[in-house]
Amino acid sequence: MILVVCAVAAELRGFAHARADVVPVGVGPVEAAIGTTRALGTKRYELTINAGIAGAFAGAAAVGDAVAVTTEHYVEIGREDGAALALPGGAALAATCAADRATLDRLRTRSPALRFGAGVTSATITTSDARAELLAARYAAATESMEGFAVLRAAALGGIAAIELRGVSNVVGDRATSQWDFRAGAAAAVRALELFFAQGAC
Repeated sequence: MILVVCAVAAELRGFAHARADVVPVGVGPVEAAIGTTRALGTKRYELTINAGIAGAFAGAAAVGDAVAVTTEHYVEIGREDGAALALPGGAALAATCAADRATLDRLRTRSPALRFGAGVTSATITTSDARAELLAARYAAATESMEGFAVLRAAALGGIAAIELRGVSNVVGDRATSQWDFRAGAAAAVRALELFFAQGAC
């Protein structure tokens, strides 16, 4: 079985598959980490998929596109200026988490129309062009979500391969020009999931 994690059920309304358990875990990185960990404790899954809406940085994707996220960066941990943080005893912050490469490679081969790119996870939705430009430049990011890093990290700590599929609901930045469209983003996320299962990428 495959665990499909979303923030809210409306993101994946209409999606169902015999091999998938769809679990809404709540909005934001804390809820996502706790909910994913709890779900992974209920049974042994072969794969975790974080699916749902996300914003796309200008030029990376358009509203209604689907994006497979290759690596997630948690932007709200560490120093504001992005410099390395020296911690005692050789401790290090967990600030990035990669999606499962083998699964992504199969998906890339079988779904050439799907976009691929890095993502950033932020508990705060970006609402200014200045912050959008900063994040896009610092992380070479295609998408912004509120849960991606948390789900990938929880799965990694549980020893479960994980990927992330996002439907673009808006352009990251000024909300007045964000082209916000929840339905288009949710529909794209569902299409990406259906494509994943139809192509046998798991």
